[in-house]
Amino acid sequence: MLEENRIKQSVFLNIPYDYQFEPLCLAYICGIACFGLVPRTTLEIPGDRRLNRIIDLIAACPISIHDLSRVQLDRAKPRTPRFNVPFELGLAIARQKLVDAEHGWFVFETVHRRAEKSLSDIAGTDVYVHGGTIQGVLKQVSNAFIRQERQSNLSQMLSVYRHVRVELPAILRRSGARSVFDGARTFGNVCMAAILWAEKTI
Repeated sequence: MLEENRIKQSVFLNIPYDYQFEPLCLAYICGIACFGLVPRTTLEIPGDRRLNRIIDLIAACPISIHDLSRVQLDRAKPRTPRFNVPFELGLAIARQKLVDAEHGWFVFETVHRRAEKSLSDIAGTDVYVHGGTIQGVLKQVSNAFIRQERQSNLSQMLSVYRHVRVELPAILRRSGARSVFDGARTFGNVCMAAILWAEKTI
């Protein structure tokens, strides 16, 4: 029963994995937890040839969030944009259109109108623009999850975020990790801290 409830409450979190994005990752984790939901990511999937398991993970989550903040070229040669996030967005949209009409997907971005330019096929979709700030992410998560049974205000969400931010160094130290992106265990421990504090706060 516990596992069934976890699946019903799961949110596939499709975001860039880099150290500079870590504060926004924490904001997503805390924002999702404040609505009584459980963040899930491909960090849970080990090894190579992960496509089938990514598809299974998306299928296990009734909701997915896709942050297109890193569409620009990277600095390493050959300079390329990152395609994992838009690719997994495409998988979620295909699932919603072809398999599970109840799957809800949301597009988040840093810059106004950039998503419509970089991914014009989603024209007409509401894009949640957070401006690259903690409060922006929390506010837009709140806007996206307005229909969830459990609701949270910005003050509560910021309280959970600040708590997890303070606890993060200890969580990383116990995991032997350098960032929240260092594997499934670390990510899971951060999520658990957010979920537990959200339950106390809201």
